Amino acid sequence: MTNLGIKERLGQRAAVVEKFLTTSLDDRGIPERLRASMDYSLLAGGKRLRPVLTLAWAEMLGGNVDAVMPFAASLECIHTYSLIHDDLPAMDDDDLRRGKPSNHKQFDEATAILAGDGLLTEAFGLMCETSTVNGLPADRVLRAIAVLAAASGAGGMVGGQTVDMEFTGRDNVPLEELREMHAMKTGALITAACECGAILSGADDEHIENAREFGKAIGVAFQIVDDVLDVVSDTETLGKPAGSDEEMGKSTYPSLIGLEKSKELAAEYIAEAVERIGEYDGENQQFLADLARYIVDRVY
Repeated sequence: MTNLGIKERLGQRAAVVEKFLTTSLDDRGIPERLRASMDYSLLAGGKRLRPVLTLAWAEMLGGNVDAVMPFAASLECIHTYSLIHDDLPAMDDDDLRRGKPSNHKQFDEATAILAGDGLLTEAFGLMCETSTVNGLPADRVLRAIAVLAAASGAGGMVGGQTVDMEFTGRDNVPLEELREMHAMKTGALITAACECGAILSGADDEHIENAREFGKAIGVAFQIVDDVLDVVSDTETLGKPAGSDEEMGKSTYPSLIGLEKSKELAAEYIAEAVERIGEYDGENQQFLADLARYIVDRVY
């Protein structure tokens, strides 16, 4: 068992994903400027949380990490596309992302839109490679694709962004409606990352349910902590404008229940997530438990 801290272990796993991402879009005939725009955001850093979760669940349940890698990378492509589009003037209108100019600022709005479109579409090609190139059973891959498509689409991440925009500037959004919105906008992709890893490993429905419920719990906690950090952190640390939620009139957990209750609620969800993986053991189980705790530790 490694003695490294969770940030170092997450960094090691993220570096493996990063290496794959650098060549994942090669030999696809992508025009030079469009590829530059796609790479600008895709390779801009970040924790690679979603692909790392997919790989950790797959490996913990006996799957082949190398075979699952293209599918894991597809989650980062989808996540990155969503960030590019979220930053656009018509959406959140943010000029900074991961400490660098947003894609539409570095290039232009049309190129940024097309880069997001390209990343979303290429993601499904990567998912298919899990079977067509790496040989995983097609039924597993099709099931995982269906889960990720639902999580990414109008009933998931895209729908959540729509509701978030509807909530902007609205007073007294009920906590349950805020939770449902975040479950779509942020939580759905995190949940799918875990669930797809379990599916691709060939695990049975009980293990897949554990992965799904673990993902749901940390997805909620992740969003709560993001809301808290927008209040208590600074732009340099966040890599994006601090205080933008309040400035835009967004409904957040701190605005509804306060900072301390938000932290307590996040901790409750993390405890629920850790309980879900109590029956497992080994390095991946310890990594997932420590990663879950780290999500909340970021605000202390």
